[in-house]
Amino acid sequence: MAKFAANLSMLFTEVDFMDRFEAAAEAGFQGVEYLFPYAFDAQAIKAKLDANNLEQVLFNLPAGDWDAGDRGIAVDPARVEEFQAGVPKAIAYAKALGCTQVNCLAGIVPQGVTQQDAQSAFVINLHYAANALAAEGISLVIEAINTRDIPGFFLNTTEQAKAIIKEVGSDNLSIQYDIYHMQIMEGDLTPTMQQNIGQIAHVQLADNPGRHEPGTGEINYPFVLNYLDELGYQGWVGCEYKPKTTTTEGLGWLHQYR
Repeated sequence: MAKFAANLSMLFTEVDFMDRFEAAAEAGFQGVEYLFPYAFDAQAIKAKLDANNLEQVLFNLPAGDWDAGDRGIAVDPARVEEFQAGVPKAIAYAKALGCTQVNCLAGIVPQGVTQQDAQSAFVINLHYAANALAAEGISLVIEAINTRDIPGFFLNTTEQAKAIIKEVGSDNLSIQYDIYHMQIMEGDLTPTMQQNIGQIAHVQLADNPGRHEPGTGEINYPFVLNYLDELGYQGWVGCEYKPKTTTTEGLGWLHQYR
């Protein structure tokens, strides 16, 4: 049965970030993920994890200035130094939090940068990050994101992610498969998971349309999640959705998987 992690950037936003750990544990979650930990003290987060018996499952490498519109900087040839300087910061937080996996957000291709130059920068940065993280026992994943939610985002499909991973040539780089994003970009969810299960190290979910909890849209989640089980997937499934009402009211879908 799948292990579900609460995404604290989207769930339990009724309370302040540092109070979401307790809320997640009270709702029955055993793992958490979120966009970034860097605005908070690592030891303070660790104390929240420990107090609530939660595992830190995933967070992202530093991704530029989120509030200013950055959605990752890994494909920007002008910011390679900035990207690589963020890797040790992520390692320090990961080690403090006991987190063994981080995600690299590719980012939006900057104006005036060709797809080829963006890919070259991405490959250089992923090679650097994968090696640095491997030395600390931390795995790296990359995520394809739909172009409706983030226009101009570089990485959009499973096949593109596989091609990037092949070019990087590191055994410490895998796919974060977001069911919601991939339903929008390519559909064909379970065959894609079946063909690539060996490269999928993390899964995230939300329904479509609306990016709300499973059961509010078109994706047959009982079938998809059961299929993921049948494939022998042992990783976490991050609940990265926007509750249609409140977080707690929208958790009914989870009961059939517990």
